[in-house]
Amino acid sequence: MTNPQHIAVVDIGKTNAKLALVDLATLTEIAVVTRPNVVQAGPPWPHYDVEGHWAFLLDALATFHCNHRVDAISITTHGACAALLAADGSLAAPILDYEYKYPSDIVAAYDALKPDFALTGSPRMVGGLNIGAQLHYQFTTDPTLRDRTVQIVTYPQFWGHRLTGIAATDVTSLGCHTDLWDPHKGAFSNLPAALGVQEKIATVRHPSDILGPILPDISETTGLAPNTPVCVGIHDSNASLYPHLRSQNAPASVVSTGTWVIAMSFRGDDAAPIPHLDPARDTLINVNALGQAVPSARFMGGREYEVIQNGHPYAPTRQDVTTVLERYLMLLPSVEHCTGPFQGCKMQWRDTELPVGSGQRSVALSYYLALMTGTCLELIEGAGPTIVEGPFAGNAEFIAMLKAVTRRPVFTSEAVTGTSIGAALLFNHHEKLPNASNAENSDVGEDFLDYIDRWRTLAQTSR
Repeated sequence: MTNPQHIAVVDIGKTNAKLALVDLATLTEIAVVTRPNVVQAGPPWPHYDVEGHWAFLLDALATFHCNHRVDAISITTHGACAALLAADGSLAAPILDYEYKYPSDIVAAYDALKPDFALTGSPRMVGGLNIGAQLHYQFTTDPTLRDRTVQIVTYPQFWGHRLTGIAATDVTSLGCHTDLWDPHKGAFSNLPAALGVQEKIATVRHPSDILGPILPDISETTGLAPNTPVCVGIHDSNASLYPHLRSQNAPASVVSTGTWVIAMSFRGDDAAPIPHLDPARDTLINVNALGQAVPSARFMGGREYEVIQNGHPYAPTRQDVTTVLERYLMLLPSVEHCTGPFQGCKMQWRDTELPVGSGQRSVALSYYLALMTGTCLELIEGAGPTIVEGPFAGNAEFIAMLKAVTRRPVFTSEAVTGTSIGAALLFNHHEKLPNASNAENSDVGEDFLDYIDRWRTLAQTSR
């Protein structure tokens, strides 16, 4: 099929696994189903429930095709994840959870191998957030694993391999703080050779390449046509960036929100210099779907939201907003203190902690998340309008404070899940792109500016 219309998007995030069906003609989601991404305890290490996800995906594909028709499949997943394939195509070992923390002696040994930040744009991160650290840990703790591993694929392509039987990696996943990639040269760093895996990493492809058709047994199980194409796939925050990468000619910033909040600076000119980045503040270089270097910064904003809200609904009143601003009620960094621009700083409430479930707590949290996002944008020298993708796009207090702290326009994506639309667009470069809409928020007043100044002063003092 040369012009598929209904794209089933496999979207595996750190919090949830999803399947979304996107209509390319309208760039809307026809259907979405999710399941929690619950990490299995082990052995041999904490790992993802890929078999549970696989059964869920096959069932959802069959339902989507029966109810709507599925013409093609795209894939997007979280980064910091690689799968080790044995000779028969099965997993040589369970897929390691990137949040697992390694013994100090293994960490020290890896640090001696890790390429310099100036070469890779990949800072040293906690646990297995660097794929290189994962591979080193796995091969160290299981000395037979390297020989049992025939191919290494990044996470979107693991699902592509399950669907097609064809192995690959993609530039956005390799360029996602793996230590394996040199974004300046668009080639591997020296780390794969140091780890002895340079011949094992699967062929590097662009996300929009067609990986192949689905396997016959999947066609039989789901009812999808045997020639249903599957694209190579893309790292999730780069999926959020992709529509804007294609539509923006001038500088802009994209903020992808989910478990992670990732700020990315689109410079509008591939020749524009990359600003100085500080690896100690969780800045890094991502690689976009075109293979270009993207200055980025991040923190675990979605996880922080869940921790502070503790399952309570978000329902502040106008009076809650006024009270938070007038009394300078604020949350200071960092809730997840091992990541983000204020690493090592433990969160604190100014004066007193606001009650769980209160509207004031919700507002203070939204402002905290916006101020952290603003800090990330400042660190990467973000310019032009800021486009917010994902769940935080619907948070009016977050958008209002982000507009205030950046002093630039803020737009929100109309798509429910920016990652799904971006991943679906890998199948068509000619359809109308999703429009960003003006965010509805108040003008920037002195109450915002005073609040921002005080938060910044207290946050810097805590560093």
